[in-house]
Amino acid sequence: MTKNPKYKSFKTIIKYGVILFFLFSNAFTFGQIKTNSSKKTVPAKKTCCTTTIPKRFGNPTKKIETNTPTKLKNSAGMVWIPGGVFSMGADNKQGRQDEFPKHNVKVSGFYMDSTEVTNAQFEKFVSETGYITTAEKDVNWDELKKQLPADTPKPDAETLKAASLVFVPTEGEVSLQDYSQWWQWTHGANWKHPKGPESDIIGKENYPVIHISWDDANAYCKWAGKRLPTEAEWEFAARGSLKNSVYTWGNEKIDEGKTHCNYWQGSFPYKNETVDGFYGAAPVKTFAPNGYGLYDMAGNVWEWCADKYNNTYYDSFKKITIAVNPKGPEKSFDPDEPLVAKRVMRGGSFLCNESYCSGYRVSARMKSSSDSSMEHLGFRCVANK
Repeated sequence: MTKNPKYKSFKTIIKYGVILFFLFSNAFTFGQIKTNSSKKTVPAKKTCCTTTIPKRFGNPTKKIETNTPTKLKNSAGMVWIPGGVFSMGADNKQGRQDEFPKHNVKVSGFYMDSTEVTNAQFEKFVSETGYITTAEKDVNWDELKKQLPADTPKPDAETLKAASLVFVPTEGEVSLQDYSQWWQWTHGANWKHPKGPESDIIGKENYPVIHISWDDANAYCKWAGKRLPTEAEWEFAARGSLKNSVYTWGNEKIDEGKTHCNYWQGSFPYKNETVDGFYGAAPVKTFAPNGYGLYDMAGNVWEWCADKYNNTYYDSFKKITIAVNPKGPEKSFDPDEPLVAKRVMRGGSFLCNESYCSGYRVSARMKSSSDSSMEHLGFRCVANK
């Protein structure tokens, strides 16, 4: 994609200390995430989505609210997952280092939303509570400056306006190690305006709600008397009673046979052949459910889990015969950004493709800070019986 000459250079950004993404990153190579209204550039580490994805601020000191359920109001739209024992982790060579070693896990039964939370469901929550999502809030400079060097000057007001990340296709082939080529920091983008202030969700009540941070998802869960799934619960449910299968539907490759889920067909990030019928997110229940009656556990939008992310978490199970209802590591750690606390995301999205990201595999793990929001990120809830 051609760079807009009005964007300031990376050196200028460093000079003025405007670091809103990848705070304190340990990398020395950066791309430029674009903003469509402030015309400022923001440094971002060059990497593909198999390593990490963009986030809002990456607050390393923020106290994260406990994911504790209240009282379940209604189990309508939920499926009972019977629980059991399974082998958690990667089942083929596409598995990344943080998906190994495979280990035995036992989870108790639980209810799970049959679909991702929809726009209509989230709108009801907002109308009853007046909740304002992360993407709708301006950056709080007083909070942000606590994470920056003491002499960092305050950015201009335009840079601190509410925004979220929107996918914008490139004009041709680009390096898949530089996601700044296709992500745009867009003022006015949020769950009600997924592509920016000129867009809306009219007629999309049955689409998954997006531009949702972990904090937003957790707030919705508490309102509904539910909670976010643990990573173990999510993978157990995604497998749909199949044993050691790569995908929710079995081992048939993503591009073989019928269309199993909403993903990117063609050459990413500039040519989507839309064989599945969708360029972006699809309405929930568009594709066949898995063995437990759960829809879109692969593709469509990434889904938040309750667990903190730690790249070596699975190593802790090497000497354990079976882990019972694991709730994730006590401490988050991502070697790509060691100072940023992160949460786990699962399931892949409409942007996943075999050429660079097979996030729709049942064992695939992704992570981002709890205040991150993007066009391909949503959630679903679970509840105890």
